[in-house]
Amino acid sequence: MSATTTGDRTGLLPRNAPAQPTTAASLETVLATVRRHAARTDHEAAFPAAALAEIRRSRLLGLLVPTTYGGSGGTLPDMLDVASRLSRECMSVGMVFAMHCQQVAAVVHHGGDRLRDELLPAVARGDLYLASVTTEAGTGGHLLTSETALTGGPEHLHIDRTAPVVTGGSHADGFLITTQAPDATSPHQVSLIYAHRSQIDVTPTGNWNPLGMRGTDSRPLRLVGSVPAHQVVGKHGGFRDITVRTFAPLAHLGWSSCWLGTATGALSRTLAWLRSPGERRRRDLRSELLLGRLATVRQRLETTHALIRHAADVYRAGDRDPTTPAVQTLLNTVKVTASEQCFAAVDELVELAGLRHGYQRDAPLALERAWRDLRSASLNYSNDRLRLANGTLTLMDQEVSYA
Repeated sequence: MSATTTGDRTGLLPRNAPAQPTTAASLETVLATVRRHAARTDHEAAFPAAALAEIRRSRLLGLLVPTTYGGSGGTLPDMLDVASRLSRECMSVGMVFAMHCQQVAAVVHHGGDRLRDELLPAVARGDLYLASVTTEAGTGGHLLTSETALTGGPEHLHIDRTAPVVTGGSHADGFLITTQAPDATSPHQVSLIYAHRSQIDVTPTGNWNPLGMRGTDSRPLRLVGSVPAHQVVGKHGGFRDITVRTFAPLAHLGWSSCWLGTATGALSRTLAWLRSPGERRRRDLRSELLLGRLATVRQRLETTHALIRHAADVYRAGDRDPTTPAVQTLLNTVKVTASEQCFAAVDELVELAGLRHGYQRDAPLALERAWRDLRSASLNYSNDRLRLANGTLTLMDQEVSYA
């Protein structure tokens, strides 16, 4: 994995800034830590603190921070590659990393000069892990509305925000929080506010004990406090533009890369097991049923991989407006397709491996854990909601153009 600015026109990097690649050795050290703690992270539903500490030391938290702020100057493909490789070992870690990078990109691309100067060097040093606070109980998962008022004067903004799901929130150093814009007349006038943990009180209001993705510690939180007025990201009421141009693309591509990494790791472990001397003695590797199942799994992952790569290239090229129906449809399709195909691939591997090797929680292949983690994929911003959006976008695109 190496970072390069060539062809990157997403606004994630300043022009002509030389990249500072994260070394393969540092990434391997992170992966070894993730691998060592993955089973305990899942079993105890424990946040992967050791993995995050290693990610901080490796400076991977600053992967998307421009070099002018001390970051690695990495590109979107770099982020997707790291998220996928982390998820081969533990999807919770991959998702924590990808969602942090989404927040960083929002600050890089939409934050004011003062906010970037304050935040980005700390992110680059590994001192600032960012969490997203965008869910609200009353909005039904609708990202672009808020029922939380933002009060205060010209100098400070007061936040009193409760969120039912905050990935890694109990461990974050800072938060990007959606609220209604000051003096909003509609719940669709949403602002994005940065708050450092030292500026607010963070109180858990529930527990996190899910089927899968257990290490993300996405428990509900209440966040109360005041922040300086310049800590708004973008314009007040402008969160929709941030979402369409940065939040949604990086979410769909980042999540999908995590799901693909999880399914790819499951297939790789299964293939190593099938080709082991003991299993080769017990099993006919020329079985048509076996070969057909493996081919189907590989087809699902190849399709997902190609779709992610294509969508990432379209987004990075910058010659297609991300607000157009064709680009929005493509990005939504990436998320829906990856969530379905990666889960189906691992489900097929569980069938192939059987009750002993595929279904047992302590089986070395860890297919059962991958299956539980990937079951969350269609729910992580509901596929049903995205299908409705794509149906509306399709009606707007009579010529059926493709991005």
